[in-house]
Amino acid sequence: MRESRLPDVASRDVQQTGTLDWVGMGDIRQPIDIRDGEDVHRVEARVQLYVDLANAGAKGIHMSRLYLILDEHAATRPLTPAGLKLLLKSMLVSHRDLSGHAFIEFAFDYFLRRRSLVSDNSGWNSYPVAIRGSSINGEMSIEMDLGVWYSSTCPASAALSRQLIQQQFERDFGDNGPVAAADVKAWLGTEEAIAGTPHGQRSIAKARLRLDDTLSTFPVTALVSDVEDALSTPVQTAVKREDEQEFARLNAANLMFCEDAGRRLKSVLDDNLSVLDFHVRIEHHESLHAHDAVSVFAKGVPGGYSPIP
Repeated sequence: MRESRLPDVASRDVQQTGTLDWVGMGDIRQPIDIRDGEDVHRVEARVQLYVDLANAGAKGIHMSRLYLILDEHAATRPLTPAGLKLLLKSMLVSHRDLSGHAFIEFAFDYFLRRRSLVSDNSGWNSYPVAIRGSSINGEMSIEMDLGVWYSSTCPASAALSRQLIQQQFERDFGDNGPVAAADVKAWLGTEEAIAGTPHGQRSIAKARLRLDDTLSTFPVTALVSDVEDALSTPVQTAVKREDEQEFARLNAANLMFCEDAGRRLKSVLDDNLSVLDFHVRIEHHESLHAHDAVSVFAKGVPGGYSPIP
């Protein structure tokens, strides 16, 4: 029996011409290894990959070519900045008659093992990450999005709470004259003494970072550690009572408005030579209010990220 030729609708005459900025595929589910410093991490990524349709007379692009390029790369090597640039070049070579721009994004949850503050325990923390590459008019750009959760205790609320404790002390000891230190210590251990507690909130720093494209690996773990060290109160995993007490101490020692958190991170990122530009959004998810407290900032590179919320 003679083999029938499969129809190729994409090769038929175009009824309506025109160019399109991006055409491709979104929400591809792809396991891929990420080179992070000396380690390799396997992630389950949600991938977007696109090229432009610059040939006004072409009916469409070759989506299967894009998919096969992605799958081959994921199967044969960990993703690095150099590998991401190679992917972009391969996408353009496969569409040399149709396209001049390429874009790819890998979005995933990145799991890191983090030690408890005091006890000999550890657990997994999850960080939302996206790695993004683009080739526009021959210019390559590599970006990384990173989210880090932490705790923030309100300085104003802490001051008001301290005042309530002072007032309670005055009520309980004001007419007693000199008070023995042992009596004060015992009083401080009662629920009645701590007449107010400051409100805290679960908070997140969302950073978009333009990376130096000559890096040999993606510095995910290093950047997470830089952010957590700067803020000092990252959310915890395995927690015993001694860890919870240490967490309370760290929060008291690091009272933060969203402006304070923003300035801490801006200073750290300004000093990071791997980061060419950044846009950061700080969100303190208020427990006092029904709204969030937000600060936003960018590095201020000419022609770089705009500090638009």
